[in-house]
Amino acid sequence: MPTLMYLIRHGATEANLAKPARLQGRRHNPPLARLGIRQAEMTRDFLAVRPLDVCYSSPLLRAVQTASIIAAPHGLSPQPLDELTECDVGNWEGMDWQEIRYLDAEGYRRFMDNPAEFGYPGGESFGDVYRRSRDCLERLLAQHAGKAILVVAHHVVNRTYLAGLLGLTPDQARQVTLDNCGVSLVTREEDRTTVSTLNASFHLQGLAA
Repeated sequence: MPTLMYLIRHGATEANLAKPARLQGRRHNPPLARLGIRQAEMTRDFLAVRPLDVCYSSPLLRAVQTASIIAAPHGLSPQPLDELTECDVGNWEGMDWQEIRYLDAEGYRRFMDNPAEFGYPGGESFGDVYRRSRDCLERLLAQHAGKAILVVAHHVVNRTYLAGLLGLTPDQARQVTLDNCGVSLVTREEDRTTVSTLNASFHLQGLAA
């Protein structure tokens, strides 16, 4: 029997909805915006008919809230894991990319050239996040072999792990873009792990900001 992992990015916060969006890592811990709650509810309804055996999340509030809403019909509560915490975006926390490019042009250039090596000044790199999230998620797949696992985490956590499964290196992970409450399905059969679905978000269609 295959092992299934539903890997989901948390619902939207006010920082995600800002125009332009602001970076949020782990130093601030905002709740879901009203839209983010609705996204989680629609994801709950989408997955309600699918079996789920266990639920994990990042310990940050936005992920715990999302996981709690989605897992409720299955009688599950999210188990928080520190390894799934969002990337530490360091000195750029709360800034948007236009501000970053203006205020820290050299850091911006280095990050855009290779986020796996240089990363966020004062924070983590994509390589750092990939190593900790990969080890955690691989452990969950092994621990719950033959089960269906729900994991709610964050953009950098999810995209670096999925990029690796898709044959991309951590410095290429920005090619993987995930929506708030987008659903990716990772399937493990014997010793082969694949991405069966990447960022399914059709269940959110018609949901206005």
